[in-house]
Amino acid sequence: MERSSSSEEREQSIEAFGWAARDSSGYLSPFVFSRRKTGAEEVRVKVLYCGICHSDLHCLKNEWHSSIYPLVPGHEIVGEVSEIGCKVRKFNLGDKVGVGCIVDSCRACESCREDQENYCTKAVATYNGVHHDGTVNYGGYSDHIVVDERYAVKIPHMLSLASAAPLLCAGISVYSPMKYFGLAGPDKHIGIVGLGGLGHIGVKFAKAFGTRVTVVSSTSGKSKDALETLGADGFLVSTDEDQMKVAMGTMDGIIDTVSASHSISPLIGLLKSNGKLVLLGATEKPFDLSAFSLIIGRKSVAGSGIGGMKETQEMIDFAAEHGIKAETELISMDYVNTAMDRLAKGDVRYRFVIDIANTLAATRP
Repeated sequence: MERSSSSEEREQSIEAFGWAARDSSGYLSPFVFSRRKTGAEEVRVKVLYCGICHSDLHCLKNEWHSSIYPLVPGHEIVGEVSEIGCKVRKFNLGDKVGVGCIVDSCRACESCREDQENYCTKAVATYNGVHHDGTVNYGGYSDHIVVDERYAVKIPHMLSLASAAPLLCAGISVYSPMKYFGLAGPDKHIGIVGLGGLGHIGVKFAKAFGTRVTVVSSTSGKSKDALETLGADGFLVSTDEDQMKVAMGTMDGIIDTVSASHSISPLIGLLKSNGKLVLLGATEKPFDLSAFSLIIGRKSVAGSGIGGMKETQEMIDFAAEHGIKAETELISMDYVNTAMDRLAKGDVRYRFVIDIANTLAATRP
């Protein structure tokens, strides 16, 4: 078991324990490190559950060429407030809270003033980011985390904590563009591309909004789950030319959740005039796109990344009101490397969640 050794971290006094990768192999193993003391406006959160996002896999293997090792992943965190700073007003001891993809921002720019801290150019990532004191942030595959109260949300008591964890990233990632681009409502028809961690939650939010939703997938393997379990109104196989031809020009918008390289030109053909294709997956290769496919019909391609803190709380409250939860496979901490291998193969229905509170301590040598 390795211990962190930076001089900055040695000056911090609160020991923490989690699992970290040391290099781009992405292999995770036990790791002791330090968390800073709880500041005046901060809360210390005992981590109960942490979802596994595909971004974790990208970062573990340094596929985005920005990883800082040792790397403790995890930004779909649900936990319990175990300590509060003297100026904290938002939370009390014992409150159930969620921590998502960011833990700080500049708080002064236009994005921050408009409650869109996620688009602040100085936003600080929950892990693989650098805190303002110069120390590296470690994520939720660990026993506790310290965060400013502004960047945590309240988890309503009616939500299952384990199934709420993926909402902190996957949930807000699909909720925000549906609202921002006007794709939520009974007069809309949207497509959800990819029925994975984001896509299946996207179907649930769309149905709660009263929106007509069609799942678009490269194969028919998930059609029964989409239609019968999740309640999608339609299922479209993108590799079936006849199906795609019939569906041309029928959708007001498309939420594309796929992170693997794929062609978006056929998807644009599904849009009505003025339709919007919103990209959520961070593909490695650039898209090949004809300008005419956008010009004819005044269509647009946009991107969206999580949401601000106000909207994230709004999303969590909406999920609680409508009984929306992620479909999860709860795993122990010592299963995490196997889970990563399975995630890389798409072998999960639909989100792994680590039972931190009940299994992490047993892995400590």
